[in-house]
Amino acid sequence: MTPAGRIQAAIELLAALDAEPRRPADAIANDYFRARRFIGSGDRRAVSELAWGAVRQRIRLDWHLARIGAQPTPRLVLAAQLLLVEGWPPQKIAGHFTGDRFAPAPLEPGEVELVRRLAGTPLLHAEMPEGVRLNLPDWALPGLRARFGEQLAAEAAAMEAAAPLDLRANLLRTTRESARLALAGEGIPAEPMPFSPWGLRVTDRRPISATAAFKEGLVEVQDEGSQLIALVTDAQPGMRVADYCAGAAGKTLALAATMGNRGHIVACDVSATRLEGAGRRLRRAGVDNVERHRLVPGDKWRKRRGRSFDRVLVDAPCTGSGTWRRNPDARLRTTARDLAELSAKQSVILDDASDLVRSGGRLIYATCSLLPEEDEMQIERFLGRHPDFVVRPVLALWAELCPGVPAPGEGPYLALSPAGHGTDGFFAAVLERRP
Repeated sequence: MTPAGRIQAAIELLAALDAEPRRPADAIANDYFRARRFIGSGDRRAVSELAWGAVRQRIRLDWHLARIGAQPTPRLVLAAQLLLVEGWPPQKIAGHFTGDRFAPAPLEPGEVELVRRLAGTPLLHAEMPEGVRLNLPDWALPGLRARFGEQLAAEAAAMEAAAPLDLRANLLRTTRESARLALAGEGIPAEPMPFSPWGLRVTDRRPISATAAFKEGLVEVQDEGSQLIALVTDAQPGMRVADYCAGAAGKTLALAATMGNRGHIVACDVSATRLEGAGRRLRRAGVDNVERHRLVPGDKWRKRRGRSFDRVLVDAPCTGSGTWRRNPDARLRTTARDLAELSAKQSVILDDASDLVRSGGRLIYATCSLLPEEDEMQIERFLGRHPDFVVRPVLALWAELCPGVPAPGEGPYLALSPAGHGTDGFFAAVLERRP
């Protein structure tokens, strides 16, 4: 593709995202490229970088366009990205909007004037309100400010940076060092992570799924923060464990590895599609101690299994604010109403899952959210409803699980963030049912 053709494709991709604002961007992009198999891998990467760059800066770009009285069409949003972020002069943009084969249509007179007015404007403008300056949605600011205080600007900047590629060595098939050497043999350098005893970090994006190490189940893609949630779950060989919101089984795989394939795990989810995908991942990883169960309304499974599990992990549905560096579109499509609805859903899920925990067993509540409403406040409300549960401080557990490794924090909970720990934002609380 020509550079102009890549710009046109990025405009089309932005238009597709605008047409389905509630659908995840990666799913829309997959559909877009699947319908255009003539676009090679290098061009796909270039088009994606153009489009995701605009998505990552969309709050600021929309503000700049509104300031000069412009509607944020996909063409103008991408032009603003090229002007304000990439530093293109107006004449270079006009030179790519030519209407030639595969190129965007020529700029209309009104667009030419808007491009001229934007030219030379700094991306961070003195008149920007706080949310726009930090590139964060207004509805999330109170919670993020309560979480980070004076460190909010640093965390906001970290959420703009591209996330590394984190891998977990599958201890059912290999060791971390052997997995690292296998990746190096395929030209992919990886380094051990600072906290996870199984983690390997690849600093640049690589097609891991095409490697022999991945196909043979030696490694799984998993953020270090997600790995640490599996770590503090402390699922041991021989235990009965429920992964209550298993999804595609990322944490189920990690739990099976900590258990050495001994004991029994039930991976639960409301989605049959996600559980089917989990089956493929489990087979590739060599996991054979997992049963999958779909949760449906009126299901008596939970009642029959009441108080029979040593560990119950609730990786609850949440706003995903901790993953905004990986999923920049999520900060655009998530709203205050979503936060309220998800908080209510989390309470119900926690109450339901707690019924499965045996006397002396543990309930682990986790989110990929940075917002106190979904994290500490949720735990406080749960403990008020369930006085038979107490908090097991993560700091004390950490000393048992990772002797010699500094703990990622000092509070009673696991609270990770991009700037503070180099991970996605994750929260976990370990609750124990009194004997």
